[in-house]
Amino acid sequence: MSKEFLFKHIQKFIPFISQSEVEQIYTYFTALNLKKKEIVQHEEELCRSMLFVCKGCLHSYYIKDNGSLQTLDFAIESWWICDYMAFENSSLSDLTIQAVETSIVLSLSRESLDALLQHHPVMEQYFRRIFQRSYAAAQKRVQFLYQYSREELYFHFASHYPEFVQRVPQYLLASYLGFTPEYLSEIKKNSLR
Repeated sequence: MSKEFLFKHIQKFIPFISQSEVEQIYTYFTALNLKKKEIVQHEEELCRSMLFVCKGCLHSYYIKDNGSLQTLDFAIESWWICDYMAFENSSLSDLTIQAVETSIVLSLSRESLDALLQHHPVMEQYFRRIFQRSYAAAQKRVQFLYQYSREELYFHFASHYPEFVQRVPQYLLASYLGFTPEYLSEIKKNSLR
C-alpha cells in the first residue's frame, strides 16, 4: 500500500518516472505504523527523519512557556512533516511530532536522503517542487494570520480545508489557529445562529 501510494505521489511531480525506479527509491524509506497519539519525534531529541504520510494524520507542536500546546503543522495523506531546521542541521528538534490518528508513514533518514539523491538525481526535482509548495503554503498561512480576523481565519480555514475540521480534534485545530478551544467553540456556536 505505501509503495504504490508513494509511486502515485512522486509521479504527480515527475510524470516520466518509472515504477521500477520508484521500487528502488522505496528501499531508502522505512515504513512505520503509528498508533493514535504515538510520538514519532520528541522535542529535544536528535531529528533523524522526514516523514511522508501514506495514511492518517500527524501534527507537530511545541510547548509554550505557559505550558500550553502550540500546533505548528499538520500532515495528512501525501504530505511531509519534519522539523526541517533540525533535520537539515542534524540537531536537536524544537518540535514534537505525534500521530493524531492511527497512521502509516514512510520515514526517510538524513543518510538515506543523501544516498537517494546521489543514486536517483531525479528526486532533487521532486523535493524542490515539494519544498516550494510547502514554503508557499507557509507564506499564505502567515498572510492569513495578519489579514483575517480570528473568525474570518477559522471560516477561511474551514472552507479551504474541510477534511481537517472533520478529522482533527477541536483543541488541536484551535491551537493551530492560535485560539483557545473555548474561543473556537464560541465561533462555531455563533455561526449556527
